[in-house]
Amino acid sequence: MTASVFGNHMFQQGGKRGGFKVSMKIRSTRQVNGITIVDLSGRITLGKGGVVLRDMMRDLVTKGQRKILLNLGGVTYIDSSGIGELVSAFTTVRNRGGELKLLNLTKKVHDLLAKLFTFFDVKNDEATAVAAFK
Repeated sequence: MTASVFGNHMFQQGGKRGGFKVSMKIRSTRQVNGITIVDLSGRITLGKGGVVLRDMMRDLVTKGQRKILLNLGGVTYIDSSGIGELVSAFTTVRNRGGELKLLNLTKKVHDLLAKLFTFFDVKNDEATAVAAFK
């Protein structure tokens, strides 16, 4: 069973919590000093989580957003497909002359992405991350 509410960008698919396994949720999107900050939670995995991330990133880039900060503080798990989607998002934004940065990695996500830190610019607080954009 799949349920989605596009208004607040909540996507879930069958599994755990109350009959649902939480996929990725876009909690909020806001602008700070010309930077689009997207707060994410849940799981970025094969299936809905990765698709939601891909569609969101394409939408932001299509709308002309070139400075994007993904707040992963609420993301509990990323599988190899999710990592692939993050790399694809980075490439898409960079190919359009933009920058993509990551913020607030949980320990589990930090450990998964540790080998990609030379690829991604990762910050621990929003003010530092916003200031890091050119």
